[in-house]
Amino acid sequence: MTLSTRRQAKRAARREARRALPLWRRLLPTWRITLGTLTALLLLAVGAFAVLYVIVPVPDPNAHAVAQNNIYLYSDGTTEIARTGAVNRTDVTIDQIPLQTQQAVVSAEDRTFYQNRGIDLKGMLRAGWNTLLGKGMQGGSTITQQYVKNYYLTQDRTIERKGRELFIALKVDQQRDKKDILAGYLNSSYFGRGAYGIQSAAHAYYGEDVSRLTLGQGAYLASLLQAPSLYDVKTATPANREKALARWNYALDGMVQLGFLSAADRAATTFPEPTDPQPATGLAGQAGYLVGVADDYLISSGTIDAPTLKAGGWRITTTFEKPKQDALVQAVQNELTDELDPKARPTTDTDVRVAGASVDPATGRVLAVYGGPDYAKQPYNDALRQDNQIGSTFKPIDLAAGLIAQHTVDGRPITTETRYDGTSERPVTGGPTPYAPPNEDDVNYGNITLRYAMVKSVNSVYAQEGVDAGLARVRETAVKLGIPDSVRGMDPANTSMTLGTATPSALDLAGAYATFANHGEAHTPWSVSKLERVNPGGAVDVPKMPEHKATTAMDRSIADTVTDVLRDVVSPRGTGAAALDLGRPAAGKTGTTDSNLSAWFAGFTPELTTTIGLFRENPKNHAKEPLSGTAGLARINGGTFPTRIWTAYMTAALNGTPTRQFDLQTGHGTPNTGTWTATAAPSSSTPSPGTTPTNGDTPSSAAPTPSAPAQATGAPATTDAPAPRPTAPSPQNPQPTASQEQPAPTARPTQTRPPRPTAQPTTAGPTDPATPPAG
Repeated sequence: MTLSTRRQAKRAARREARRALPLWRRLLPTWRITLGTLTALLLLAVGAFAVLYVIVPVPDPNAHAVAQNNIYLYSDGTTEIARTGAVNRTDVTIDQIPLQTQQAVVSAEDRTFYQNRGIDLKGMLRAGWNTLLGKGMQGGSTITQQYVKNYYLTQDRTIERKGRELFIALKVDQQRDKKDILAGYLNSSYFGRGAYGIQSAAHAYYGEDVSRLTLGQGAYLASLLQAPSLYDVKTATPANREKALARWNYALDGMVQLGFLSAADRAATTFPEPTDPQPATGLAGQAGYLVGVADDYLISSGTIDAPTLKAGGWRITTTFEKPKQDALVQAVQNELTDELDPKARPTTDTDVRVAGASVDPATGRVLAVYGGPDYAKQPYNDALRQDNQIGSTFKPIDLAAGLIAQHTVDGRPITTETRYDGTSERPVTGGPTPYAPPNEDDVNYGNITLRYAMVKSVNSVYAQEGVDAGLARVRETAVKLGIPDSVRGMDPANTSMTLGTATPSALDLAGAYATFANHGEAHTPWSVSKLERVNPGGAVDVPKMPEHKATTAMDRSIADTVTDVLRDVVSPRGTGAAALDLGRPAAGKTGTTDSNLSAWFAGFTPELTTTIGLFRENPKNHAKEPLSGTAGLARINGGTFPTRIWTAYMTAALNGTPTRQFDLQTGHGTPNTGTWTATAAPSSSTPSPGTTPTNGDTPSSAAPTPSAPAQATGAPATTDAPAPRPTAPSPQNPQPTASQEQPAPTARPTQTRPPRPTAQPTTAGPTDPATPPAG
């Protein structure tokens, strides 16, 4: 039998054997077919890769290498706010960059840089796998890939761009030395503060030439590459500052692992605080603050990333209305700045700062902000900072949570007419931590309704009511209203949360109060209505803007009930009496924090919501300082300058517009006629007539209220006014006596507020700063 015959016989035998197999088995390919197919696919892939490698060229530098200005416009689309975005870049050679700075960048961004061939397949697969596992979008790009993206391509997130990036990175790695690639990357990368390139970054953050950077400084600049704007520790939120420090430590620890740095030198390295950011040219006055709010919105909403925005060429139409912006600036000048005399009172009338924001409650549009007097002199946007406690402006949130709950944790009803024990320093029952907040001037109020307690801003009542509503529910209500869940001071594990230890920005707080004004429908404040860029070739980029649909934070009846109560705050007997000068229906709440470190007024009319915050800050170490003594007043409360600024601004902003009435659909104010079980009977629950104690947030001519006990002298300063102290530590509910004045739930004041007080009472001793009783 010949060889050919034997082969034919074997093939015939295999065919016969396969025919004998079950049908499902015959449908499966043989190992020969499988191997052949895989081999063919592999050869095809290799061939395609080789063809693409050849045909994909290394292009010329992209158009963004020469950036244009960004143009920011007011809401009318024509009036210019500012021009920014010209590239701030000075290229340097790799030899001018300290070796340790180079190594820190490699450690932070691509630890296989000196070994890989321009791409890192393991890193890409790992990033893709982590993304699939839901760990967030992961980056697997090498330094070479990032350089290619920055210098040759665009920031577009497309498969086509990513594919070109891979092939160009392979070619660049073959054609150029690693030192040249690293230098190109460091000269083209964005570091924040408008600085492109390591040289500009060194000047922007440390005022030094790049060649003089220390180990710690170089590591910090390396850490900025991941999130330039967010990781600027001088302007970052507390949470982002922690992330920036973690990234800095990651870079240094990686240098030790890679053998670039000894463990001893690593341990001796301390974090080098950068200098304060310096304003960009053309951002003087209010322009820099408005640009900051717009940029923050565009980046945080995901509309555009920071490098693409800073590359320039964008025409940005904001929601800011110039007449309202000018009115807010003028109100601060007239009502506060003109009252200050730094020469006569250098220790109290300097470094006084204002944070303000004004929002359209129906849409969430940001109409005006006040971030400071002049961005060229103070490049910090106080309207966005999240490090000032808001004090008693948080109490409406406590009330809303209680109305949502309808009952306390032990079944007692909660309405606006529910009665609580207003004794100063009455221990809160049922809270997770001990808490016995004093009322302002240590005034006792006896048993009063939640409505009256809001009017007088009684700490002891709302500390207890917030616990009764459930601190977790209070926090949830705050977040639904618009307070970011990331701000500090909203931990349900701390009873003091009820009185405003939270630190939202003025803009955050305006958004929350706008939800009340909008009958419980919440909008996240937004500040850019249109974004477009004309490219050199004539094509127009128009990124999709986020939608601004309202979310229901709470039932309308609850939101309107809170608004109804806040209308009583703006009354002759309320802490917001100064707002009566507006001459329109208004609602709001004052807030004053412990040690007089900040003072607030948050309020609204049916068509406009505005918040004003006041504080002092040491310009050298940025420590908060008391407001006591400002403008010659012993104590500054939310009912003074913040309310006066609010009133002046709102008067100008609404001038010439029809007066609108509140359209309220309440339903949570039914008087409570039941009797609560008390743990002990009060020794006296009836307020005693007497002299009117001057309340920090209450005008001196407010309606007569019960007098404070003599032993209150020297007690801690907190929130508002009067009555003898019962001994019971729990809420009580007897019927009110004739001497106990309460505002009628339905009646509205028609008179104007009393004359403005010219003096304030002496500040009492401070309380625990971690638990700020507010006014």
